[in-house]
Amino acid sequence: RNMRQKLYHLIKQERKAVKQGHIGKIVLKLNNLTDEGLIEKLYQANQDGVEITLIIRGMCSLQTEDDSLSKNIRVISIVDRFLEHSRVMIFHNQGQPDVYISSADWMTRNVDRRIEVGCPIYDPQLKQTIIDIMALHLQDSVKARVIDAKQSNQYRQRVTTGKKVRSQLAIYRYLKRQEKRLGRQHEQ
Repeated sequence: RNMRQKLYHLIKQERKAVKQGHIGKIVLKLNNLTDEGLIEKLYQANQDGVEITLIIRGMCSLQTEDDSLSKNIRVISIVDRFLEHSRVMIFHNQGQPDVYISSADWMTRNVDRRIEVGCPIYDPQLKQTIIDIMALHLQDSVKARVIDAKQSNQYRQRVTTGKKVRSQLAIYRYLKRQEKRLGRQHEQ
């Protein structure tokens, strides 16, 4: 199975879950999303009721805020101090998340013509760390911009109550705590 076929399969799995009355969710963090075939699969999943959340740093060809195409698709972009190149894909898989990392953006040239690498994360601790990091990105209330239909890319509405979250700094602190915790475990 090539990368495109695998991604189509994973999206189809979430669609199937929703059709069977379960939750379907997809969370993606990519630099660019421009491949028409993959975007079409996301639209189809959205129409079936799959909740889709995208963190796209660069180009995004997916049309947002279109009730017929992307009603349940939320897209944000985070550009901050640290240059990021991570590509992360989380598929809900009926409560047993499938987590993947990849070198490929969802661009036709990357998926079809380049040599790229993608792999599942099996280690439960590492999988949870990646899920936690993605959650921190999604909580960003300082640098996250909403990618809307007008392409105005306004900063996300700031919550007047509660703590501001700057995801890159929150992730840095999270990883430092993890490092200390693991260091203590190793010493014992």
